[in-house]
Amino acid sequence: MFGLGAMEILIILIIAFLLFGPKELPEIGRQVGKAVKGFKETTEDLRQSVEPELNMIQSEFKAVQQDLETSVKEAEEEIKGATEQASKSEGGSRLA
Repeated sequence: MFGLGAMEILIILIIAFLLFGPKELPEIGRQVGKAVKGFKETTEDLRQSVEPELNMIQSEFKAVQQDLETSVKEAEEEIKGATEQASKSEGGSRLA
């Protein structure tokens, strides 16, 4: 729980008991519990609203990446073809 060990939690509880006394401690515990629950609900709502957008962005990124890879392969093939044709042209002109 929040990276705290049993000893740290016990010390916090003892300090809270000394500061607030036995009458106010249960009410403070309820308020802290409600705050933690509210925080968890808020983070879950945020996660649910952001996650679909993030997934959409990731899929768009993958599509762009695939398009880029395809374009690069096509450009490489065109360059290779042009280079081969230029080599053949030079070879043919040398023979004449």
